Amino acid sequence: MEGKLRAAIVGSTGYGGVELIRLLQNHPNVEITSVISSSSAGDAIEEGFPHLTGIISRKLDGVDPAEIAGRADVVFTATPSGVSGKLVPQLLAEGLKVIDLSGDFRLKDGAEYEQWYKHPAPPAELLEQAVYGLCEVFGERAQGVDFVSNPGCYPTATLLGLIPALAAGWIKADSIIIDAKSGVSGAGRGTSLMVHYAEINENLKAYKVNKHQHIPEIEQALSEIAGEKVTVTFTTHLAPMTRGIMSTMYASLNGSYSDEDFARLYQEYYEGRPFVRVRKPGVLPATKEVSGSNYCDIGFAADARTGRVTIVSVIDNVVKGAAGQAIQNLNLMMGWEETRGLGYTPVYP
Repeated sequence: MEGKLRAAIVGSTGYGGVELIRLLQNHPNVEITSVISSSSAGDAIEEGFPHLTGIISRKLDGVDPAEIAGRADVVFTATPSGVSGKLVPQLLAEGLKVIDLSGDFRLKDGAEYEQWYKHPAPPAELLEQAVYGLCEVFGERAQGVDFVSNPGCYPTATLLGLIPALAAGWIKADSIIIDAKSGVSGAGRGTSLMVHYAEINENLKAYKVNKHQHIPEIEQALSEIAGEKVTVTFTTHLAPMTRGIMSTMYASLNGSYSDEDFARLYQEYYEGRPFVRVRKPGVLPATKEVSGSNYCDIGFAADARTGRVTIVSVIDNVVKGAAGQAIQNLNLMMGWEETRGLGYTPVYP
């Protein structure tokens, strides 16, 4: 293990944390030296996750920033919102690199954070310091830094689907409507009536309509790209599947463009970015086709009759929407190949 970067995972008993374990186990430059949980400290990780038996045998550590600093170089904080905002400043003060998977540092405006997340905002200087790690768009900003805020799952699929068209001026910024659907793992491992089997099986639910905390994150990134304030209509749905996000986006066209035009534009925009796969004209992606992988697949259907375009973007919410993109950000931070430790073929069927 000599020469490897030592990694700690805070929130190891959540779906994002345990996915980080799965992926980092095969990263050639990283050694997991600490798995951390405030609720299960002292328990063996395989007690809660038997699928890790024989793969990683380790007791869960408690949350102590000084102790973490003694055995790690980088910390992934896969915690609920409101927790990272308090913990991350302590970790940074200990000289650690931090990749935060919560939403606590994604928004630059503290007042806006408090409005949408209902928690006190982290210190303004840390909101400013945190690099928003949407790798395919802002990846160069993550190079050589110590603190990255990992994007949300819905924003990742949505922004990757919209940004090339918006940047090119092909769609009207004030016309964007987003219809997004997520698998149940996006709700976390905690129990609630909403994710009860009898409630979600053979069912489809809209939730947090016009109130989802990812709305300002999406608008913040789109506004930067457009150079003007962008507002969107964003509706989320819970789908009866374990993994996956499909973000279906509608926008009015600024001109006349075909499916072929869109495919060419997106291929050029994402050239050299291996985790975005642009579908051929007339072919739309499905969530199963990216399951277990760090890919984002995008397809289009331009409609001359209505003057609108439909853009379909799919990801695995636990990988590209969380743990996979966090590792992609680590690779960028460290100057490693972007794909290192992430060469997973999607699981199909």
